Amino acid sequence: MTALHTLRFGRPVPGGVRGAEGWQVGWKGTAVMGILNVTPDSFSDGGRYASLGAAVAAAQAMHAAGVLIVDIGGESTRPGAEPVPATQEIDRVRPVVAALRDAGVLLSVDTMKPEVAEAALAAGAHLVNDVGGLRDPAMGAVCAAYGAPACIMHMQGEPRTMQRDPQYSDVVAEVGAFLQEQARLALGAGVPDVLLDPGLGFGKTLDHNLTLLRALPALCAGPQPVLVGASRKRLIDWLAQVPAAEDRDPGTLALHLHAARAGAAVVRAHAGAAHVQALRVQAALDHPEVAVGYTRP
Repeated sequence: MTALHTLRFGRPVPGGVRGAEGWQVGWKGTAVMGILNVTPDSFSDGGRYASLGAAVAAAQAMHAAGVLIVDIGGESTRPGAEPVPATQEIDRVRPVVAALRDAGVLLSVDTMKPEVAEAALAAGAHLVNDVGGLRDPAMGAVCAAYGAPACIMHMQGEPRTMQRDPQYSDVVAEVGAFLQEQARLALGAGVPDVLLDPGLGFGKTLDHNLTLLRALPALCAGPQPVLVGASRKRLIDWLAQVPAAEDRDPGTLALHLHAARAGAAVVRAHAGAAHVQALRVQAALDHPEVAVGYTRP
């Protein structure tokens, strides 16, 4: 049977069911988090959704295609990216969230800044995707105050420098230990739930990435659901010689289908509709009693 995954929230959310521990969204199999970058400089789609209308239409199309979560980001975290001021990031993200707050779409904000997370949650976002891994205690406090789950990602260093010379003694053990400890701290601080992301491409060489991908069954065996994000990343170029990021969707699908079979609860992707289709076909092959990639509330 396909695995059942859940996320708990401290307030009402689209598709949520109220229970003894707040609101809960549940799904079977591997769900899709669709990427919506409202930035001019993201590595594969910078500027594509710079207008409010284009961003809202893209989010609605993802949701209609079966994407479970739309992840809205206002700052590029590609290798070498320079940070932007919080005020500028808020100006990019908040109008999109506000325009979608009544659209029945489960919204995530992709940010490392607590003030950006708070502005987005106040505008109507439902969870926080923090590539900083909640290393800033203020981020956990914001999530707890708004009853928002957090996606905790592992990153060695920070975007400007993370790919200069990443080193690990045991990448699986170190990444796993970091994620479990950050989850323990977050849940203890009142964050209602967490997703764990091993952070492919964030302070990792090709060998580190492949080692983590091969170790996904063990990483996904813990109590918290795991998110895998390999979408259009450089490791696909290293493996298949695809220099243009926008041409890497076939390689992305291969990696994410592997992640789904390894037990990932969510995959984060630019091509959301294509992922929903591919996951449903794979699930029909692997689990004919279900015949869909995941069941959205």
